[in-house]
Amino acid sequence: MQGGRSASAVEAAANVGASAWAGKEKTKAVVEGAVDKARAPDTAAKDAAEARKVDRIREVEATKRDAMRANAAAKERATAATYHPSSGSAAPPAAQAQPVGLGGRAIDSSAAPTHTAGVGNTPNN
Repeated sequence: MQGGRSASAVEAAANVGASAWAGKEKTKAVVEGAVDKARAPDTAAKDAAEARKVDRIREVEATKRDAMRANAAAKERATAATYHPSSGSAAPPAAQAQPVGLGGRAIDSSAAPTHTAGVGNTPNN
């Protein structure tokens, strides 16, 4: 595993990052939607602003779910690739899969939190 971290811990850290990003983006969508509705001259424009807000929130949630699925798959690959000396196989361990963040970038597990106090309360960006 990465620096002694378990695959579950790395996956959890990646999921916390995905959730924090999604929360930030959803908040931005709500604020932008409120501004658009306030500036809208008529009911149709207000309805369009609300629809844009809802679409953006759904898009962000889908991206977050995709990242979490990719992180779970990376964890499964990492745990399946571990070397089990009791199996009688002399093969060396396979390369470990890395969890991914949003946009398909690998997560730097050395930057993952080592404790849980306050995790998720304040996004990094």
